[in-house]
Amino acid sequence: MDFEIMGVVNVTPDSFSDGGQFDDAAQAIAHGRRLAAEGAAILDVGGESTRPGADPVPAGDEQARVVPVVEGLRDVARVSIDTMKLDVAQAAVAAGAGYVNDVSAFRHDPELAGFVADRGLDCCLMHMLGEPRTMQRDPRYTDVVSEVKAFLEERMAAAVAAGIREERISLDPGIGFGKTLEHNLELLARLDELAALGRPLVIGTSRKTFIGRLTGRDVTERVHGTVATCVIALERGAQVFRVHDVAAVADALKVAAATFAAWPTKSPTSTTTS
Repeated sequence: MDFEIMGVVNVTPDSFSDGGQFDDAAQAIAHGRRLAAEGAAILDVGGESTRPGADPVPAGDEQARVVPVVEGLRDVARVSIDTMKLDVAQAAVAAGAGYVNDVSAFRHDPELAGFVADRGLDCCLMHMLGEPRTMQRDPRYTDVVSEVKAFLEERMAAAVAAGIREERISLDPGIGFGKTLEHNLELLARLDELAALGRPLVIGTSRKTFIGRLTGRDVTERVHGTVATCVIALERGAQVFRVHDVAAVADALKVAAATFAAWPTKSPTSTTTS
């Protein structure tokens, strides 16, 4: 089983888990280098928090936060820019990013899709109900998996229509983005239905609130719960894991992948004695 770790590099003062810890460019670069050394193949640099209730950040502020960090990390791993804004993506790509992770799936700034297509970039399209300020107020679905799957199919078709090659697209069901605890667990349990779309699935469960509700742990103490969700997601077909605690998740997934690969694909031959 092949997988990749996407390490989270938040250059923000207000992200839910590590806001303010790495909002200085030098600290963020050092943190990103540590994550790469621990096994992150992709470093996802973001300058705007998308936690529940977060306020938007002006494009100029977001750009000033991320560009120096992208420049400082482009030589250690693939760099992803976590943004919904065309201007920010353009500046980050000029600085060395080669991947656009858009939590709005190109709905916030449709011209971003054309830029990704023109530059031949990789991208991730995520499902989110509403916007960060409102997404957790009262999320409701008739069938969360079917609705998320239909959304991802539609956004992938829109991206392809904009000129993005399908093999450049990854999909993210948006765990915690307009979902209740029950919705998140249902998505994890039925992730194979989303894997059937045929594109790599990106899973971002790291340190999220639903893990805290299940375990009673503070946001800084959710690494074990995060590892459990990643192992489940790997078994269900996920390929990219967006996490804060890279070393722990990388080790767990290496062991899980080796174990899954060694499982027999058919029942062992039985023997009888007379």
